[in-house]
Amino acid sequence: MTWSTYAGFAGMMAFLAMMPGPDTMIVLKNALTGGARGGGWACAGISVANFLQGTAAALGLGALITRYQPVFETVKWLGAAYLVFLGIQALRGAWRGDYEALDDVRRARASRSRRFREGFLSNITNPKVIVLYLSVLPQFLTPASTFGDSLLLAYTVAALGVVWQVVLLLFVHRVRGWLQRRRVRRIMDGATGTALVGFGAALALEA
Repeated sequence: MTWSTYAGFAGMMAFLAMMPGPDTMIVLKNALTGGARGGGWACAGISVANFLQGTAAALGLGALITRYQPVFETVKWLGAAYLVFLGIQALRGAWRGDYEALDDVRRARASRSRRFREGFLSNITNPKVIVLYLSVLPQFLTPASTFGDSLLLAYTVAALGVVWQVVLLLFVHRVRGWLQRRRVRRIMDGATGTALVGFGAALALEA
C-alpha cells in the first residue's frame, strides 16, 4: 500500500466520521447529561466496539456475519430496538423538562459502566458499521496486500471516529453553560431523541 492510497482512504473516512449518525447522537446524549466525562465514557464504549468490528472485518469474520442471514437480521433488530429505546429516553426528558430533578436521578443511576455500555451496545449492534468496513476496505486493498494492511485501514476508521468524538466533546464542554439552559436543553434532547428513533426505524426498515 502506498502513502497516497492511504491518504486518500484516511481523507474519505475522516469525512464519513463527521457525518451525523447514531454514535454522534449517543455521545451528545451522554455529554448533555453527564458532561465531558459522561460523553467520554460513551465515546470509550463506541471506540472499543468499533475496534472490535474493524478487527472482525480484517479477519474475515464480518463477511461471515453478513452472509449468515439469521445472525445478521438478529443483530439488525437488536440494534434498531436499542437505538429506539435510547431515543425514547431522550424524548421523555425533553417532554418533562424538569432537568434539575431529572439530572439528580440520572447522576445517581448513570455509572461509568452504564455510559460505556450505551456506547458499546449502540455500535456493536449496528450492522451498518461492519458493512461499511466490508464495502470500503476491499477498494483500497490489492491481492498483494497483507493482513497488516487490512488492520491498518480498519483501525484508521476506528481512530478517526475517536478523534471526531473527542472534538465533539470539547465543543460541547465549551458551550455547556448555554446547553444547560432549559429551553436549549429541551430542544437538544428532542432533536437527539428524534434522530435516534429515526436511525433505529431506518435500520429496522432497511432491506
